[in-house]
Amino acid sequence: MKAGENYCDNLAAELGGWKAKVNEVVDRFDKVSSGDKEKVIDQVRDLHVFLGELDNRIDGLRAECPTDWEPSEAEMEVPLTEKYIY
Repeated sequence: MKAGENYCDNLAAELGGWKAKVNEVVDRFDKVSSGDKEKVIDQVRDLHVFLGELDNRIDGLRAECPTDWEPSEAEMEVPLTEKYIY
């Protein structure tokens, strides 16, 4: 397996893990009573949008990540948590 394939597979797995974590949070919010939910409705909506974006990124990686592609060293060293600050 080439380094590019391995990187793409690892990134897709990492994004899938983040998606699962965010999904857990959204599921908990969805089960909250209506009165309490009104206080955080905008944030929950943002999480749903974020989940959609994660789905799109993961699908894009699986469909379009060429086997000879390799990321820059700088991109590989920056954790996902540092790329997106909400």
